[in-house]
Parts: sequence; C-alpha cells; structure tokens
Amino acid sequence: MPVSAGISQKTTMAPSRTEQLISNLIKIGIALTSEHDLDVLLEQIVTEARRFTRSDAGSLYVVEDGLLRFVVSQNDTIMKRQPGAVPKNPYLNRTIPISHQSLAGYVASTGQILNIRDAYKIPASEPYHFNKDFDEKYMYRTRSLMIVPLKDPQDKVIGVLQLINALDANGKAVAFSGMVEELVLSLASQAAVALKNAQLTAQIKKAHFDSILRLSVAAEYRDRDTYYHIQRMSRYSAMISKHMGWGKAEIDLLLYASPMHDVGKLGVPDSILMKPGPLTHDERKVMEGHTIIGADILGNPDSDLIRVAKSVALTHHEHFDGTGYPYGLRGERIPMEGRIVSLADVFDALSSRRCYKPPMSLDHVIEWVRQERGKQFDPACVDAFFEGVDEILEVYEKYKEPAPEPAAKEPQPAAPAG
Repeated sequence: MPVSAGISQKTTMAPSRTEQLISNLIKIGIALTSEHDLDVLLEQIVTEARRFTRSDAGSLYVVEDGLLRFVVSQNDTIMKRQPGAVPKNPYLNRTIPISHQSLAGYVASTGQILNIRDAYKIPASEPYHFNKDFDEKYMYRTRSLMIVPLKDPQDKVIGVLQLINALDANGKAVAFSGMVEELVLSLASQAAVALKNAQLTAQIKKAHFDSILRLSVAAEYRDRDTYYHIQRMSRYSAMISKHMGWGKAEIDLLLYASPMHDVGKLGVPDSILMKPGPLTHDERKVMEGHTIIGADILGNPDSDLIRVAKSVALTHHEHFDGTGYPYGLRGERIPMEGRIVSLADVFDALSSRRCYKPPMSLDHVIEWVRQERGKQFDPACVDAFFEGVDEILEVYEKYKEPAPEPAAKEPQPAAPAG
C-alpha cells in the first residue's frame, strides 16, 4: 500500500558493529568506574575487555616497585578442558622486568600498543619476543595478541592488558582489527582511571588498618606479642566471617574493628597483665574487667567501625553456652561479631607463645576447637573456621612471631698460659 503524501515512514535499522562497540564501551566504562574493590576490578577489566573484543583469553599486569606483577589470567579454551575447575596458573603473582625482553615489558617501557597477528611469527628484528612457556605447559596455541598499556592521567603506565586470540562471531580465529585497536585504547584509558582510583582506595584502607593496628598495639604495648597477635586474630576473624557468607563491606568492617578487642587492657595493672604464672581469683576478676573498660573507652560510637569495635571489646569473652564473661550471655544473645572474634582470639592465644605458657600444637588446638563446637563457640563459627582452615593456617605461618633470640653466653675465663 502506498505511503500517503507528506507522511514520512520511519525505518528502524539495526545498529552497526561500530555503533554497538561504542555503546558497549560506554557501558563498560560506567561499570568499571563504579567498582572500587581492587581484586574484583582487576578481574572485571580482563573480563569486559575480552567480551568487548571477543578474545579467547586475557591477562593483566600491574606496575609495582618498578616491576610488572602478573595478577589476572583468564582462558576459555583451558577452562573448557576442565569444566567446573579453575586451574591454578603458576605464573600468577610472579614479577617480570619492565624491559624489551617480553611483550608486556616492552609495552610497559614504551607506552605503545602492540597488535600482533601471530605470536609465533614475530620477526627476529623486533626488539621483543614471545615466550612459549605457557603454551607448552598448557598445550595452548597463542596466535593473535593485543597488548595495551594502561596509563594514568599523568600518562604514566600503571598496568598492561593482554588480549589473546581474537575470535569472529562464529568462533573462528582472526586478527584484531584496526578499528578494535582504537576502541581498546579508549577502554584501556577508562580501565586505568578505575584502576588508579581502586588503588588509592586500597591504599587508604591499608593506611586506615595500619593506623588502627598501631593504636591497638600502643594500647597493649606492655604485651610483647601484641603486634603479631592482632595481625593474626583480625585476619582469622575476617576469614571466618567470609566463610559465613558475609559481604565484602562487612568483612572489612570486622577486619578493622577486631584489633581493638583488648583496648580495655589499658586499665589492667602491669602486675596482673604481665604476671608469668596463673592469676588468683581476685586478679582474674580484675583482668575480666578489661571487656567493660574497653567498651567504655570506645564510648558512644557515631560510626559503624567504632560501633562494631565496641561490641567486640565487650563480648569477645562471652561463651555460646553462657559460661563466659562479663555478662554470661548465651547463644544468639551474643552479637555475631563477638562470637566470631571469640573463636579467632582463643585459637590464636592457644596456638601462640605467651609469657605464662608455651604454644600448644596446631593439631591439638584445632581438635580442641572442634570439641568446643556448641560449648564455648557458636557452631556456625566453628563450621566456617573449618571451611577456611587452610587460609587460616596460611595466616598463622605468615604472621608467626620471630623465634626468640638465644641468650648470650657468659664469657669464659681465659685458660691459664702453658
């Protein structure tokens, strides 16, 4: 039927490949800039860049202390060989020099993008070369490569994104096109800004935790083992809460709040706090008062951090069966943060050396934790502890106290001359 005169007919046309790519690029930029968790962001940069370019694999390096650290590795082909499993990449967290000896090092040192049609056919005259170690180890064939510098607003390279084996819409291996190269440079700029912001956020969090740690150590400075104890138990607490299904923000809050659990020891006399032997009944009562003193020191909190810290300080010696102190709370009447820190604190105290005792063996302490399920400790906390026990033991090893220095020998008198 003819169209009436003066009436235009609109035609809806599908967006072109270029328009679709630009639209996707905008969405990726928004997604990246809204993510402030550094570990999540690093994975997301590679995931989105691979999706954007239809790449089979990708990796990411960040610049640290004048070197490139390998932080992310993704590979669909290798994953399909082991469905449901995430193969451990032995190269992750290794560092390589920023030099022309490697592709990523070349890009980091020059700030130039590399778009390579076939990694195995790089001319010998080029200043860089491809390392086949990964391909040989995993029986993989790297063909096309795009290696892109991530530059901060000052044009400084802060990372390198590597995209591997471009695929067409049918999954056939192709080279990375010039059009995609230009758009990936734009994506890399957005990723670099997001990465820089996330790194700054991580640095602020680290400084925040370091400040809390130092203040907590100062509060208990009379206890020589405090620094290592706080490092361990705060991380044990975070591990337990993670395996209980807590969100990242809640885990971080507990990580930062738990070091203040014993701040009330400021009010305990040296003669009791540092006594090398068992406490008397009256001394024990004074020591137990550190929970209430700590809650009083943390006062009327106006932030979530101090609120959780106050709760932990007050309740981390309560027992699930109601036999703890200061109030003899039972079960779910004890705040969850107090239940978690209770387990983390006691596990560390038993497995560590103290002025009044040697450390118990790890096997003994772990078995004791198992036996105290539903007694001293919340069953859910104990279950989470055992789900993450390997991570907890890694923390134990990483933050172990240095071995005590041997006592100096008394000088021996010189032997009489012949």
